[in-house]
Amino acid sequence: MNKTYGLALGAVLCLGLAACSSGTGAAKASGGGENSDGTPKTLRIGYQLIPNGDLVVKDQKWLEQALPKTKITWSRFDSGGDVNTAMIAGSLDIGLAGSSPVTKGLSAPLNIPYKVPWIFDVIGENEALVARKATKITELRGKKIATPFSSTAHYSLLAALQDGGLTESDVKIVDLEPQDIQAAWTRGDIDAAYVWTPVLSELEKTGKVLVTSKDLAAKGKVTADLAVVRTAFAGKYPKALTLWLQQQDRAIKLIRSDKATAAAAVGRQLNLPPDQAGKQIDQLVLLDGRQQAGPQYIGAPGRPGAFAQNLFSAAQFLKAQNKIPSVPEQTVFQQGLAAKELADAFPG
Repeated sequence: MNKTYGLALGAVLCLGLAACSSGTGAAKASGGGENSDGTPKTLRIGYQLIPNGDLVVKDQKWLEQALPKTKITWSRFDSGGDVNTAMIAGSLDIGLAGSSPVTKGLSAPLNIPYKVPWIFDVIGENEALVARKATKITELRGKKIATPFSSTAHYSLLAALQDGGLTESDVKIVDLEPQDIQAAWTRGDIDAAYVWTPVLSELEKTGKVLVTSKDLAAKGKVTADLAVVRTAFAGKYPKALTLWLQQQDRAIKLIRSDKATAAAAVGRQLNLPPDQAGKQIDQLVLLDGRQQAGPQYIGAPGRPGAFAQNLFSAAQFLKAQNKIPSVPEQTVFQQGLAAKELADAFPG
C-alpha cells in the first residue's frame, strides 16, 4: 500500500491504541488535564535524529525546566509519515515532520488539524541521493533506490529523477526507513538511496553523492524540517507553546554563540563525537524566531509568509506525481502557518 494513502487507514486502526509508529518512536497516548497555572499535565513530543536545535533542547532538558509541572514525553520517530499517523491518532501534541509530509498532512484526504509554528531547519547537504556505482542520475535507470515514503527525501528523490531526465517508472523505488536503508545498503540489496544524516554519512563511505537537497533548493525544490502542533493543543495551551518556541529559539542562539557546547549536546543525542555532530549541524540552515517571523518564512499575523507558497508549490509537484489526489487552495497553507503563535512568543 502506498504510505501516502495508507496513513489514513493506519490512523483509524491506531485510534485508541497507546502507540502507532512503524519506527522506534511510538508515542504513548496520555490522559490530558491541566495544571493550576494553565499548563498541560503532559506534553507529548515526537522528535527525529536530525542535528538541529530540537536535539539541543532535548539534551539540555530546557523544556522540562521551563514547564516544571508538566510531564514531557519525548518519542523518537524515523519519518514524517509516521508523525502524521501519530497526529491523526491523537497521540502527539508537537512533532517534527518534513515539508513534504506536512504538505500532505494539510491536504486531502488527510486534512490533519495541525499547523506549523516553527521551522527547525531548511534542508541542505544533510539529505542527498547517494549511489553505489552510478556517477550520474541517468545511470540509475532500472536500479533499485530506497527512500522513506512520504518524507522530504522521497519528494526530493522524485524531483532529482525528474531533473535528471528519468521518470519514477524508470527505476524501482522501495520504501525503507533510514536504519533499514543502512542495513539494505550493507547487504547490497539496493543500488542507491535518498536519505538524511546520520545514515547518509555511513552510505557516503562507500557510495557517491549524485545530488543534495541544497542542489535541488537552488532549482526551486526547497525542503525543510517543520514543527507541527495540534491546533486544539495550541488553542488550549498557548503558554506551553510559547515556552516551547522560546526554547527552540534559545537552542539556535546557543548554536551560534557556543558551537562547541551545542555540538556536544547534539553529539550525545546522535551518539557521535562533537566534531562530527558539528559538521552535520553546518549542513543545515537554522533560523531564529525573528527570522522565521519575517516575510520569507512563517510571517506575521495577517501577513502569512512566503513559506506558504513553498508548501503550495510542493503540493502541485506531488499532485503531478500522483502522490496526492488534488491541490488545496493556497490559503490552506497560509492558514497552516502559526504566525500568531510565533508572534506571541517573540513580541515587539
